[in-house]
Amino acid sequence: MTTHFITAEIDLQETPTELEQAIAAELQKQGEPLRWAITAVDTEQQKATVEAVVTTASAE
Repeated sequence: MTTHFITAEIDLQETPTELEQAIAAELQKQGEPLRWAITAVDTEQQKATVEAVVTTASAE
């Protein structure tokens, strides 16, 4: 198992629930999220910056 620190840019959604689902879907593409946080919001671009730690299976 390997851990990675990633940063993702997510489009803002209409509701907090939709935003959380969009974040989870994007992070799942990179691995299994251990923790994540929204670290910045750009209201002009309607984007949220998310930083996360994800795990992936190591190839052995």
